[in-house]
Amino acid sequence: MFNTFWTTFLTVFLAELGDKTQLATFLLAAKSSHRGLVFLGAAVALVTSSALGVLAGKLVGEYLPLSWIRLASGILFILLGLLILWGK
Repeated sequence: MFNTFWTTFLTVFLAELGDKTQLATFLLAAKSSHRGLVFLGAAVALVTSSALGVLAGKLVGEYLPLSWIRLASGILFILLGLLILWGK
């Protein structure tokens, strides 16, 4: 159980470091005198988007085999990477 928690925590934590969401939060905190509210808003947004991801993953996982999900994810990441390289 804790292995799942720590794997998820580290994966999301490392993925979020330096991304556009963190930079936007950084800028909002720099401009605001209400940094606690900036933190609270960002935290609620991340929790909400994570909850949607968990719900979507649960639903997809009930109908598709894990091998198909992994294959589709890999193809999607490669496609997005190529689109980014090509400037689309």
